[in-house]
Amino acid sequence: MKKAKKSAVKSLDMATTAIHSGRHQTLERENSPPMFLTSSFAYNSAQQACDVFAGNEEGNLYSRFTNPTVTAFEERIAALEGGQKGIAMATGMAAITSVFLGFLAAGDHMVLSRSVFGSTINVANNLLAKLKIDVTQVTLRDLPSWRDAIRPQTKLFFVETPSNPTLEMVDLEALCQLAKKHNILVVVDNVFCTPFLQKPLDLGADVVIHSATKYLDGQGRVLGGVVVGNKELLLEHIYPILRNAGPSLSPFNAWVLYKGMETLPLRMERHCENAMNVAIFLNRIPKLTGKVNYPGLPGHPQHALATSQMKAYGGLVCLDLGSQKKAYAFIDRLKLATITANLGDVKTLVTHPASTTHSKLSDKAKKESGITKGLVRLSIGLESAADICDDLAQALK
Repeated sequence: MKKAKKSAVKSLDMATTAIHSGRHQTLERENSPPMFLTSSFAYNSAQQACDVFAGNEEGNLYSRFTNPTVTAFEERIAALEGGQKGIAMATGMAAITSVFLGFLAAGDHMVLSRSVFGSTINVANNLLAKLKIDVTQVTLRDLPSWRDAIRPQTKLFFVETPSNPTLEMVDLEALCQLAKKHNILVVVDNVFCTPFLQKPLDLGADVVIHSATKYLDGQGRVLGGVVVGNKELLLEHIYPILRNAGPSLSPFNAWVLYKGMETLPLRMERHCENAMNVAIFLNRIPKLTGKVNYPGLPGHPQHALATSQMKAYGGLVCLDLGSQKKAYAFIDRLKLATITANLGDVKTLVTHPASTTHSKLSDKAKKESGITKGLVRLSIGLESAADICDDLAQALK
């Protein structure tokens, strides 16, 4: 395959990088990248096959771990995040689990934020426990609790900031400085922000994870995940898991994600603008004042941190209606919003975390994570902000 001449993407604006990174034109001179829907690759001779598998000649081996379409997606997200290497996975949870297995071994210890996706907690509490890997959960924003949790065996800090679904944050730069003093890797789930709003690697993180299913795709079409970071680090710890265990991203899904990211900056601008308008609207309703959770509101307890750490405040808005009964009644009355556990879609989505995404957590764990029975999470879409607000208003009546 003939490779197109590479541009200096690091010097380009993100909107340009999102369109031009990861481009490799074939001899067919196509303008839109092709999908390489093949399980394996052919060679001109037995010796060439030997050389490629031995690493003496560049080439694809097997689509479980090398595929041109998947590589294009990996290169694009790596360029956007400012990382050297991206390794794609079948889902976001496959990426998270691969990071746990790649960087941790029996006897190691990880410090995990309480405020992360429910499945992340379940993997940490169940799978890692079987492997004799200890996990300590701490309050995300409380830096002293991270410091106090460190042991000689601590190898990893894992955070999701802003968190799912409480939109809590941590000072990433300060956390990374603490980790470096103790030779601890920092892994950041950047799914809510995307590289358009926040670049954890620039703040000192070692690895960034995405559920590409969310904003990177942007239309709720396919599943995907990716790990981004230092090339040598990922090739040593993450690539062997992809190659041997096979949590592979399909070429079709990679193509959809690759194309979806071309509009990521435009979409994120609109998501953030709409979310801010919705949050202001909801916060002006007397019975909801103080119950609307959005980092862009001046009254948010971490508004200053969000302003300094993020380009904008994101597309997620949460509100607490006080009880599950009221939350269900509100959700069921919505007409525009789709009831689903996904987020990052062009459509406005709504879910009740306590009974869906975090339903497997114990009542104690939910309480510690701030997930109340009245909590509703809104992923604000790209519709007219006025129409979204009208729909919310009629549902609240």
